[in-house]
Amino acid sequence: MSSIVINEKGQRVIQIDTIIFSSKRRIDWKGVEEYLKKYVGQSYTIDETDEIVYIGSDFPDEYANSRYSSKALGTIGKAKANASQVIPELIKIASNISFRENNEEKHSKNAKFGWYRCTVRFSLPTFDDKGNITGRNYYQGRMIIRHGADGKRYLYDIIDIKKET
Repeated sequence: MSSIVINEKGQRVIQIDTIIFSSKRRIDWKGVEEYLKKYVGQSYTIDETDEIVYIGSDFPDEYANSRYSSKALGTIGKAKANASQVIPELIKIASNISFRENNEEKHSKNAKFGWYRCTVRFSLPTFDDKGNITGRNYYQGRMIIRHGADGKRYLYDIIDIKKET
């Protein structure tokens, strides 16, 4: 369960109410990848620009197995893993969209027309020893969207996740 809330700065934040990937020490990235496969073939619209973002078959693998994910340990890894349950909502609230040309040969086909980066925000509940919610941790990250040779934009990954104070 999740909802869109407005923070004190007037920014939209996805409030995630359920923790489905709970281990801080060892994130089940294979489980995250399997979970993300349910989005493949879907498309969602960014409210700010009315652009449609598609979920391609490469997304689950990239999200769960990217260099960024392998280095995302502890709280940040747990945050990224649990953000997987609100991908449609994160696309919806994406803001501060910027464009970057593709400079890597390995992406010459899948990102022929470059990359878009957007800001996304979400929060996760914190719990006491008895499982009661005691507060929320807020995060900001960069959503990476590739502009493919077919002219469509595809969600690629979420990186640079930082806990906000």
